Amino acid sequence: MENVLEVRELRKDFHTKKGLLRAVNDISFTVRKGETLGIVGESGCGKSTTGRAVLRLVEPTAGEVIFEGQDILQYNARSMREARKDMQIIFQDPFASLNPRLSISQIIAEPFDVYRMFPPREREEKVKELMRLVGLSQKLVNAFPHELDGGRRQRIGVARALALNPKFVVCDEPVSALDVSIQAQILNLIQDLQQRLHLTYVFISHDLSVVKHISNRVAVMYLGKIVEITESRRIFTNPLHPYTQALLSAIPIPKVGVQKRRRIILEGDVPSPVNPPSGCIFSGRCPFVMPKCLEAAPPMTEAEPGHSVSCFLVSDAEGARAAGDRTSD
Repeated sequence: MENVLEVRELRKDFHTKKGLLRAVNDISFTVRKGETLGIVGESGCGKSTTGRAVLRLVEPTAGEVIFEGQDILQYNARSMREARKDMQIIFQDPFASLNPRLSISQIIAEPFDVYRMFPPREREEKVKELMRLVGLSQKLVNAFPHELDGGRRQRIGVARALALNPKFVVCDEPVSALDVSIQAQILNLIQDLQQRLHLTYVFISHDLSVVKHISNRVAVMYLGKIVEITESRRIFTNPLHPYTQALLSAIPIPKVGVQKRRRIILEGDVPSPVNPPSGCIFSGRCPFVMPKCLEAAPPMTEAEPGHSVSCFLVSDAEGARAAGDRTSD
């Protein structure tokens, strides 16, 4: 399947008073045409920074972002402006990302203003068409964001992101700020629009159950690095990295008769990205840590076709079996 996006050794550093903070640490991944790649991890792991760096909303420190065969990190301002028509984002907070001084129609029409597209009458029709597409009543065309609930505000954000007919959309935790009762509606809308408009997504979330619902493949991030990436089904049935196993062990299993997972409690806190541990970034919290984990960072290894993991247990058959036995106790 054709790759829409290929990210190679992407890095993003921030300079702070405490020192250099490496929010995204030399990560690589691909996104195939028409699929949803989920990126999941705890708060502060760098997943949102990854999404913004891919779109150059924050400027990457190093690496390559190949979109449809071209490295957009080499684009000048004019070329990047044109590329943004094909690359959009749905933000996490549907209230903070909307201008409170603009009406709903003005917010959705903002991309048309930026690119000076369509005469006034045609613009009005385009706005109404987008409102119908995302399930917003035409009666709301002159309403303001503060008059609407979170679900309708997020629908506005979705409509604005789709105004220029993009090919690729970063969904940056688009349901985490919404009530649980509304989350499913927005997730179903995003999935429906993907099928109807042939969109490709990177879907960022800290919630594994949400990622399972919407993603074809899943990348698990920890402290700025991708530690495991594979098909969604495999992540949930055969997690290989100890961090992924710990995340999954925390998901409740409501079905009667289903064997419960042993809860894995990770010791300590997530290290500071300003002062990461030497060797494996997960070594300080890993229940299966070995001496070599403290000395060197494990390479990303393909454990099986389409399933890569950064862990020394993968190259140690006995260790991998021991880890599997211990997590299934």
